[in-house]
Amino acid sequence: MFVGRDMTELSMMSKSDWKDSELAFYHHSFQQIMPYLNAEGQTIHREIVEEIENRGGLKRQEADYTHGTRVSYE
Repeated sequence: MFVGRDMTELSMMSKSDWKDSELAFYHHSFQQIMPYLNAEGQTIHREIVEEIENRGGLKRQEADYTHGTRVSYE
């Protein structure tokens, strides 16, 4: 289950202020419903993808015994 700010709060903020876990969660969510999104939804998803790319992706730099290399949003 996602524990983070909802889209209502996040929509009032710059994407650069979002946490990696929020970017990962909403990117995954929008990716699943992409065929059904209107132009505004597609624009929001594109902005999320651009912010992820600006950050160099969502991979952790290294793994350890408690964390993998993927950002977890659950």
